[in-house]
Amino acid sequence: MAPHKKGDFKKGIYRPIYKQKFLGKKYPQYRSSWELHFFKWCDYNSNVLEWTSEGIIVPYVSPIDTKTHRYFVDNSLVLNERGKKRRYLVEIKPYSQTQRPVMRGRKKQSTLLHEQATYDINQAKWRAAKQWAEDHGYQFLILTERELFSGKSAKR
Repeated sequence: MAPHKKGDFKKGIYRPIYKQKFLGKKYPQYRSSWELHFFKWCDYNSNVLEWTSEGIIVPYVSPIDTKTHRYFVDNSLVLNERGKKRRYLVEIKPYSQTQRPVMRGRKKQSTLLHEQATYDINQAKWRAAKQWAEDHGYQFLILTERELFSGKSAKR
């Protein structure tokens, strides 16, 4: 992989060590170091019974164009929690993208409008994913850097 330039992010193909746990048809592709970190956690954690990357597609209606789109949830997994199997849909996002954008400092109006549109679309995706999860016996989680790297529990 080539060296990263400023603004670039880490991406590549992850080759699971414990292939029997990964349910995808192809090796998962990570689009950030945070996704890579999560893939490794799923792969090496003995309580993770199975996992996928972008294996579940949830329809949602965009608030921008009011059309139905397809949301590829970052990950799904089955976790052994004290002898019980728990199913999770997991989205990995920077904490800043889980908060409503605000005008600060020298931020351009166009930047704020783009951030607001992204936020509104993400909220629609997450509402649809939460409903899909409830309907199918899963729990929907959003993991940010706060949960991925501090040991805190996830946003629900």
